This record gives sequence, structure tokens and C-alpha cells, in this order.
Amino acid sequence: MGRGTVRARAATAVALLASCAVVLGAGGPQGAVLPAAAALPPAQAPQQEQAGNDCDVYQSVPPSSEDGPAVKAIKAKRSLVIGIDQNSFRWGSRNPNTGQIEGFDIDLAKAVGTAIMGDPDKVVLKAVPTSGRVEFIQQGRVDLIVRTMTITCDRLQQVAFSKPYFSTSQRVVVPKASPAKTIDEAVDGRTVCAASSSSAEEELKARPKVGKIVSVENHLDCLVLMQLGKVDATMTDDGLAASQAAQDQTVRVVDGEVRPAVMGIAMLKNSTDLTARVNQVLADYHANGAWRAGYDRWLKPYMLNDADHYWPDRR
Repeated sequence: MGRGTVRARAATAVALLASCAVVLGAGGPQGAVLPAAAALPPAQAPQQEQAGNDCDVYQSVPPSSEDGPAVKAIKAKRSLVIGIDQNSFRWGSRNPNTGQIEGFDIDLAKAVGTAIMGDPDKVVLKAVPTSGRVEFIQQGRVDLIVRTMTITCDRLQQVAFSKPYFSTSQRVVVPKASPAKTIDEAVDGRTVCAASSSSAEEELKARPKVGKIVSVENHLDCLVLMQLGKVDATMTDDGLAASQAAQDQTVRVVDGEVRPAVMGIAMLKNSTDLTARVNQVLADYHANGAWRAGYDRWLKPYMLNDADHYWPDRR
């Protein structure tokens, strides 16, 4: 890869990292079939979060269609602000042809927002960095976070979560020229990148043989650093790892996965009625086939496994 190409990719990626707020609007997928990344092998779903093992990551309030104080307060201000990602290919990223942010999480965010507000024009999507997800909720800068956010015991002390909506794990991405075939070979004694305050960063900190950890604001920064030769590998959620490999043909996903987990929608801890409303929307979204349709549209071309593999249960 020439230096001009690297600089162009780096500039493009950095430009995408600027935070923005977008009023909910149209912007469909382009329908491109992506090159397949490594197949993601089945992983046992976590019964309890690995680190600490003292909480049930599946536990949340029962679904409800009733509007309580938190939902009524949101409706009174006439806008529901949802924190999303704009840097994760096929999960939440800006389409260069339409200018719209789109992906699996974006479809879900729109569905949740519209169901609660009853009007898509009252839903605002706001880009939030990986490292700022909890703070944005606690500071009232967003009402919800729909952004590949893993439910952990530590985070459950800080924010509330919906029922899980996606099963995940941590995987490692390396340049295709790397000789590494396994996670240990990719990270032991190496400089490895991860998003700050992410499950990947926690996993790397628990591995004493990692050479050096480079923490960045968003996982896409790691891809840029790999392109520039400043890190040897990236650890991130399996879906994001596969999306990086689909987005950039110079990198690949190594064999193996660690830290099985589940993703959920985050919100304030005291917004119990909002959590119940979100859980009802999630139940309906899965029951009516919209969750599966979103998976098939955005993720299946490179995740390879069927949708049922990623719907959380207590296997």
C-alpha cells in the first residue's frame, strides 16, 4: 500500500470520527455483497458476566407498553436523543453516497425511538464515542445508547440496560502480512489497540503477556493505526472485527474468540419505565421479524452464521 493511500484512508477515517447529531431520516442500505471474513464459531452465551461473576447480564425489568414518568418527561421535551456510532461499518456508519448514517444498530435505534415517540421526526440520533457512552447517559446528553455496548457487571453499576439483543465475543484483527494465527500469537509481546473503556481493553489488561496496550477513543482509530504500522493488532467485538475485515482487504481476523458477552441498550438507572418500554420494543422487534431482517441485510454477508446464532439466550 502506498503512502498516499494510507494518508487518504487515515484522513477519511479521522473525518468520520467527528461527533454529530442527525434528525431521523431516510437512508437505506446500498445492498452491496461484502467479501466474507472468517466465520465466527459458536460461543457459549454467558450466564453471568465473566469479570466478577457477580451479576446476571440477562436480567432487566419486565417489558411494558405503559408510559411512566421517564417516558412522559421525554415526550414533554418532544425529542428522544439516542446515542449511536458513525464509525462501525454495517453497524453504524455514514454512507458516503447518501450522507446518511446506517447499519444494524441504526435500524434498531430508529425502531425503538419511533415506537416510543410515535413520530420519527421526534427522534434524534447523536454520534457518541466508545469511551463516552456511560458519561453521555449520566450527563443527560442522550436518553439511550444503541451502540454495540456490551453489558458488564461494572456498567450495570453505572447505567441500566435493556434485555440483551445481540450475542458477542472479543476477537483480534491483524494485518494480512502478520504470521499470527491465534489470539495469543497476535497479542503476546505485541502492541495491541483497543477502544478506551471497552470490553476489549478490559480483556487486554487481564492478559499479562500483552506487550503494550494502545487505547483510543473509537475502534476505527485502531484500524488507522494498523494501516500506519503503529500497532500490531486490534481487539474488538466479533461483529466489529468482521466489519473491519470486510471494510479493509489488507486486514484479517485471527482464529479464536474470548469473553463471550451480550449487547444491550443503555439508559439512566432510575428510568425504570423507559427500560420497560425499550424491552417491549425489543420483544416486538424480534417477534415481528425485523431483528432478523436487519441481521440479514447488514451483517449476514460477512458474519456467515445464521441470525439465530446471535440472538441472546441462556444456552
